[in-house]
Amino acid sequence: MSTFPKRILLKLSGETLIGNQGFGIQQQACLQITKSIQQIQQLGIQLGIVIGGGNIFRGINLKANGMPRVPADHMGMLATLLNGIALQQALISLEVKTCVMSALDCPKVAESYQWSKALQYLEEGVVVIFVGGTGNPYFTTDTAAALRASEIQANLLLKATKVDGIYNQDPLKNTQAVKYDRISYSQVLAEKLQVMDATAIALCRNHQIPIFVFNMKRLFENRLDHVLTDYSHGTLVDDGEIGHEANKLDR
Repeated sequence: MSTFPKRILLKLSGETLIGNQGFGIQQQACLQITKSIQQIQQLGIQLGIVIGGGNIFRGINLKANGMPRVPADHMGMLATLLNGIALQQALISLEVKTCVMSALDCPKVAESYQWSKALQYLEEGVVVIFVGGTGNPYFTTDTAAALRASEIQANLLLKATKVDGIYNQDPLKNTQAVKYDRISYSQVLAEKLQVMDATAIALCRNHQIPIFVFNMKRLFENRLDHVLTDYSHGTLVDDGEIGHEANKLDR
């Protein structure tokens, strides 16, 4: 792409904060990620972030063990608040202007999400971290990312994952999996490709927000700018070319 998007929504899983400790939040991992975020901000890009909570808690796990879905999801949403605060403090240590806006009211630790205020912050160059998911049970943080991207009129949704794009099968289980360079929203939905849930994909399609899926390792290599200048580093989801397959995994 020749120019950078004006406004980006970055979707991070809670796993990005684990580092090498297997669970929870590792400060060094936070600092490495925030250096990439700082790099993006220095390019003049307005940045919103939605973060998951799977490094701390997954509501769906408690549901499987007998807890009702609603309180289990509430616990998962609260986990994203912990991650958001950790990310905010790491950004502050780099002197990056930032704020945490929560879909759940926790006024002593985060601002309540307000659409107009979020837009104002973004225009002022503040990195806005959206936590609390959508504020409602039964919705994933991927859906929250698509929702916030739609609300702030993001030009691109970046999703960091464990692999370097979208494959026709799980590349962590099948070494013969084939990667797509570019794929349409409709094909992702039709083939039920497990990159984001269907609600999130449909929201982005309805609001014409391209999704770029890339490997979270680039966050730790301070190479997020490469992702924005060369789409070969992942998979682009939009209404363009359908099903362009790349090479098989080299393993």
